[in-house]
Amino acid sequence: MDNPIRLYLSMSLDGCIAGPDDRPGQELGRDGGRLFDWLDDRHSDGPSGQVYREALATGAVISGRRTFELARRWQGDHHDGVPIFVLTHQVDDDDVPPGQARFVTEVEDCARQARAAAGDRPVMVHGAGAAQALLRAGQMDEVEIHLVPVLLGEDRRLFENLGGDHIELDLVRRLEDRDVTHLRYRVLRPEETS
Repeated sequence: MDNPIRLYLSMSLDGCIAGPDDRPGQELGRDGGRLFDWLDDRHSDGPSGQVYREALATGAVISGRRTFELARRWQGDHHDGVPIFVLTHQVDDDDVPPGQARFVTEVEDCARQARAAAGDRPVMVHGAGAAQALLRAGQMDEVEIHLVPVLLGEDRRLFENLGGDHIELDLVRRLEDRDVTHLRYRVLRPEETS
């Protein structure tokens, strides 16, 4: 696939993407930083370094509004000045996002704009809300999970609000590194599973 829309998220074995009580000032929740310990190896030649370099080679970002706000809007620059498309339910005229960020209210329109902006590079997705909306709309192409061997026990679970639709995934890559397994799945379209 040319420029896939690909989710990149670290997740605990029990499906959490943040610890309990994630909020401004405690953006990853209590003990949620544990999910990102693998980034200590981001400059290595190993699997985590490879995955990190691939993430930074993406040409656009789609984020949910909550993630965007908790990340302090990335000060308008997620990485290398790529456009940031923020899925949100409403846009206030006086709320102008910084830098290359822009608000979009329609999922399909957001996916179309992000693909066009990314050119031939993949589109990175951040946030449970954005991931769920893109999956429900059939706009997510790949899911990359950085699976960390910890049980956080409660709080935001990545796939808890998908609805009743059955979504099949095909494992296309598995990379093991110290204390993390990087799993990439291709999202199968309904015609591929019947």
